[in-house]
Amino acid sequence: MNQSRSSCTTLIVGKKASIDGTLMIARNEDHHDTIDPKIFTVQAESLQKNRTYHSVHTNVTVNLPEKALRVTYVPQADPSVEGEYGQASINSVHVAMSATESVYGNPRVLAYDPLVKSGIAEDAINHVVAPFIHSAREGVEFLGKLIKEYGSAEGNGILFADKDEAWYMEIPCGHHYVAVRIPDDCYAVAPNQVSIEEIDFTDKDNYIWSDGIQEFVQEHKLNPDKDSFVFRHIFGTSNVKDRVYNTPRAWFIHSYLDKEFFDEPTSSYLPFINKADRLLSVEDVAYCLSSHYNETEFDPIGHLGTEQTRKRFRAVSLSRTQESHILQIDPRVKDGTQSIQWLSFATNAFTPYVPFFANVNDTPEAYKYSPKKLDTKSAYWLFKLLSYVVESHYDAFADKDNAYLYEMQSYSRRRILEVRQNVEKQKLQGDALTAYLTEANKATADYVLQKTNDLLTELLQQSLGYSKMSFTMDKNL
Repeated sequence: MNQSRSSCTTLIVGKKASIDGTLMIARNEDHHDTIDPKIFTVQAESLQKNRTYHSVHTNVTVNLPEKALRVTYVPQADPSVEGEYGQASINSVHVAMSATESVYGNPRVLAYDPLVKSGIAEDAINHVVAPFIHSAREGVEFLGKLIKEYGSAEGNGILFADKDEAWYMEIPCGHHYVAVRIPDDCYAVAPNQVSIEEIDFTDKDNYIWSDGIQEFVQEHKLNPDKDSFVFRHIFGTSNVKDRVYNTPRAWFIHSYLDKEFFDEPTSSYLPFINKADRLLSVEDVAYCLSSHYNETEFDPIGHLGTEQTRKRFRAVSLSRTQESHILQIDPRVKDGTQSIQWLSFATNAFTPYVPFFANVNDTPEAYKYSPKKLDTKSAYWLFKLLSYVVESHYDAFADKDNAYLYEMQSYSRRRILEVRQNVEKQKLQGDALTAYLTEANKATADYVLQKTNDLLTELLQQSLGYSKMSFTMDKNL
């Protein structure tokens, strides 16, 4: 059985599809539990003979190269029970990776290539790949070799990006997979189901696939199409759960990014790759990943439609969203500040994406501290509490929360520009650059967390007046 612990939404933007020429790979991580504390960390570069990685989740031990690059992670605060789950990484040579988008193979495929219980799973993927790759393509190839050797314990989609290319890889069964290079002028959306469409086996520049996949499909008569090899038709699912849980999310994002997009939220034929009607910004990506069918009858916190329609579909942003990230690589920048890891903790419909330069040797204290119980010294818990307070009185607090989110967006852009200008002015390089960016990230975090505390205090004080145990009092009594 598929052992995945989370459900997510993926959005990828090519460099010619973005407003500023950057590549973006982005994803929400949604857990089945409401509380699942996360931290943001950096693992140092290292050299180690006979390097291995052992998973406490599947018990697999993976042999790895001796040299590991410095790399960021957004792992579990407590990895001892379920594993580390590094989730989102940018390494020291500016290769970004996000793992994983949970996907599900269909029963026909799993009959002949079942998942490997003791194989590689979501808890390990970032840790066994991100420190060892020097390009997005190499990331696909490196992981493909590991899957061939150890097998996959669950169905997963993995995102890769470097300064030139963005790739999306899907592993729906034990050993077979495909990956596609996202065209530079396009975006792609994946909502927890096998999404990659037709594979061109004559185009090795833009497609990568597992050894023997065509023969495997032919031998077991798995292809329902007469004249094409559509990966999601052969390996994926199309059922009632997809049409309630998955496809509506892709429908909403396509509808927002492409004004000429007309289809139904329950359609089984929504595209994976599409062209937007405009050049896309980091704010567009953040809006999509923080959306909840805004301004439609399906919005669970809206007022359109009926109670039934508002509960009909699973939204993109949820109370169970633990973190959301946008990994942004700017090919125009050559000075070591080209990689930014935007990070939003808790329900990202109500919390900001904070920009952290990835070329650092440490992360802010509040982002490394996530205890099991509520503590507002922790960034995770502070944003978790803000999410709850805003949602609990959404009609009253939405305007103030949106104003705060807009302010944080403007601050973030100014902050990135300020830091880059200082780097250029001071001609910072090497260790001095890394040290400066590390301190700059801490200052960014301090500012955002202070603003968040201020808003939370204001909203909590205001909410005291909403008690059902209140009554209009005579001031003279």
